Amino acid sequence: MKFDVRAEVIAVLPHLRAFARFLTGHRERADDLVQDAVVRALTAAHQFQPGTNFKAWMFTILRNLFYNEGRKARMKTDSLDDMNEAQHSMGPTQESGLEFDDFRRAFWRLTEEQREVLILVGASGVSYEEAAEICGVAVGTIKSRVSRARSQLTRILSGTEMGSRLEEAGPIPAEMAAFLALGGSPGKRS
Repeated sequence: MKFDVRAEVIAVLPHLRAFARFLTGHRERADDLVQDAVVRALTAAHQFQPGTNFKAWMFTILRNLFYNEGRKARMKTDSLDDMNEAQHSMGPTQESGLEFDDFRRAFWRLTEEQREVLILVGASGVSYEEAAEICGVAVGTIKSRVSRARSQLTRILSGTEMGSRLEEAGPIPAEMAAFLALGGSPGKRS
């Protein structure tokens, strides 16, 4: 069966968008990053080795573009639209909305490396080996980054660092605990 790079790109597109959104934190910037990654992948399709992991290849292209872009523009500026997108004009009345806001703030307090591995391994379902290939580091490095990121999130969400009402709320909500677990034990992913 012949390898169809366009069909593969379409299949991985939602995963690329999610990864780009978490890398950038901005919808428009993420869409631009995905578009650039797709253009670069289609242009370099002859370099892809059929039979290898296409999703990891695409994630690597997107990740490299993101970091190259960051090197070019060291100063980050937020538009008013971006600032309004991340803030509620009126606080949500549901407890889960408040909990998610706490989680989002805690997530963005992690280092870029920690956010990246949580998105790759947890949200995108990439194996530790694939994440190591994408990030260009050893598998053990990915495992320790995931472990440190989980611990840091747990510490932020259950401690006084947030300065939030989570202290009064008691234990970490089940939805957040499930996300922190990222799909189960590390043994399932390795």
